[in-house]
Amino acid sequence: MLQRYNTELVYIKMSTERPERPTLKTIAELTGLSLSTVSLSLRDGKRLKQSTNDKVAKVAAQLGYVPNRAGVRLRTGRTNVLALVLSKDENSIDFTRSLIQGVGAELRATPFHLNVIPEFNPIDPVAAVRYIIENQAADGVILTHTSARDPRVQLLMDADFPFVTHGRTEFYSQHPYHDFPGEQFVELAVDRLVDRLRKNILMVALDNGTTYHSITINGFHRAITKAQAYGEVLSSAEELSTTEVVRELAHQLADSDNRYDGIICNSELTALALISGMQDKGLMLGTDYDLVCRQTTQILPLLYPYIDTVAEDLTTTGTELARLLLSRINGDPIVDLQTMHKLHAHWRGDKRK
Repeated sequence: MLQRYNTELVYIKMSTERPERPTLKTIAELTGLSLSTVSLSLRDGKRLKQSTNDKVAKVAAQLGYVPNRAGVRLRTGRTNVLALVLSKDENSIDFTRSLIQGVGAELRATPFHLNVIPEFNPIDPVAAVRYIIENQAADGVILTHTSARDPRVQLLMDADFPFVTHGRTEFYSQHPYHDFPGEQFVELAVDRLVDRLRKNILMVALDNGTTYHSITINGFHRAITKAQAYGEVLSSAEELSTTEVVRELAHQLADSDNRYDGIICNSELTALALISGMQDKGLMLGTDYDLVCRQTTQILPLLYPYIDTVAEDLTTTGTELARLLLSRINGDPIVDLQTMHKLHAHWRGDKRK
């Protein structure tokens, strides 16, 4: 024990005099483990004792050890990088941060790193994915905001490149995905509004071209028919382009002779703008109308403690997407890598005095 402690002191002294990049050999010397054990622990510690992994991880962290990616790629053919390709979506609050936090949590105990690639080229929507494939810039890709016949998905399938999507598609060939069940969300929301004696229901969901949007709208129509209620859909980009436009829309809805008494929102930003616009006209949430929103942050219940929501934990979503992609890279069957998010309904309106 004393000898190892002295060895560590000598190394620190030497590294102070002439900084050197810590290597696997350095970690092996300081832990007293073999080079192969250290390598296995940092690469895939599932086959080793937890105490061994903890010892290696602690020393590696103290030294600031970073794997030589070029060397890793030469030895294994892998980059140890996952790429998160983010589509531009200005209608979500804190989407990116929460998703990245979840992915990072899953990768923490693995040798993988995360590269985030914003997708801001509307002329060539597959440019980012094509670059990753052609340059082997990652071992796997996470896609968000997928459409029914998403060209990025087609490109990845054609290249037999590991990937996972946040959202489903309509391709005949199967692929890994994790999705928020829009059809169940609207069914819960419609039932909730009908239970609160709301019969004139408006579904507000910007058509962003995703499969999720079409699934949600189709589910809404089925739920309205089943509940024998009256329902309409508002999804025009022109009418829902900005929060200012949505607020003005709320003014028009409030002045309508046939006013909606129940609203379902797919976006927290849209919900906030609608509620604010209704308040401008003297209409109060929970009294003059009820609203159910898909919740991805704590901002709605913070501002409106009695608002009804159906929540998606985006951090959990990020963790699940990373887990599915790692499993796919390891060769797990695709049929085992298709999951749906567990819904959490928060009916806070029942607590209103």
